[in-house]
Amino acid sequence: QVQLVESGGGLVQPGGSLRLSCAASGSILSIYVMGWYHQAPGKERELVAVIKSGGRTNYADSMKGRFTISRDNAKNTVYLQMNSLKPEDTAVYYCYVDLLTPDVGRGDYWGQGTQVTVSS
Repeated sequence: QVQLVESGGGLVQPGGSLRLSCAASGSILSIYVMGWYHQAPGKERELVAVIKSGGRTNYADSMKGRFTISRDNAKNTVYLQMNSLKPEDTAVYYCYVDLLTPDVGRGDYWGQGTQVTVSS
């Protein structure tokens, strides 16, 4: 069974920074893609950023230049450094992982979500 444990959310003032972490554990053979999505109240879940096993990244346009995604393959952990935060970044942030297990095979997994609130 796979578990994703997120940390790092909270309340920050506009212009501030936060760093999110998500660690995957369990019976994992390989991790292909790790990333973050967010969901604001009344809106659909949207891509923030993803990073493939080779290090290639993809960002939502509104996050480019402000957010940086990275991963530590030895720790099965993905990070999201968020700088110059804006009130419109307020949302629940979900960790996403595309991985391979010996029993289920390849599948998508989601974290429980962590709240990020940007407000003065």
